Amino acid sequence: MANAQFPLITQNLSLDLVNTEIISYDKRHDLIQSEKDLMTWFEIMGETAPFLISLTLQEVRGQLQRIHQFRAELRKHFERIAEGSEPSSPAFIAFLQDQIAAAPFSYQIIDDKLARIPNGKPDDSILSLIAYDALWLIHTKEIQQLKRCANDKCILLFLDKTGRRKWCSMKICGNRHKVSRHQKKINHE
Repeated sequence: MANAQFPLITQNLSLDLVNTEIISYDKRHDLIQSEKDLMTWFEIMGETAPFLISLTLQEVRGQLQRIHQFRAELRKHFERIAEGSEPSSPAFIAFLQDQIAAAPFSYQIIDDKLARIPNGKPDDSILSLIAYDALWLIHTKEIQQLKRCANDKCILLFLDKTGRRKWCSMKICGNRHKVSRHQKKINHE
């Protein structure tokens, strides 16, 4: 899944939310700066979580700061895990479970898929879905495959399911590395 606006490289709500912060031209950029950006991200992520498509801009108003705070907390824990810390820290699990408890789930069939539908206020519901995704990664132990891009100037995180992946994406950092290596080779000849 790729998108020109968001680097959707994981197909996981929680990781793709964390990856809405990027480094470009040596500066950190937030790709979700407005409620409109947040709605665009929800629409795109609705493929993974259909509930997000049903949200309206009116329901999203005032949630931007809370989403940013939640993303910062996820990033902090995910980066520690990517650096080798224990993925099932009791504090992180409790944090995620508290988010889910604020809007527990019912289920509906939407477009022939069984969809989780959080029951609660829209902001609690959104965070509940994202927290569930992170908790699922921990439960399935997929979180142990979490890595940071090998590009020192990149902050994107991904799941390395092959054990050989180095880059967030070949289109983003992998290609840049190849071009840089090629340029060095040409300059030394």
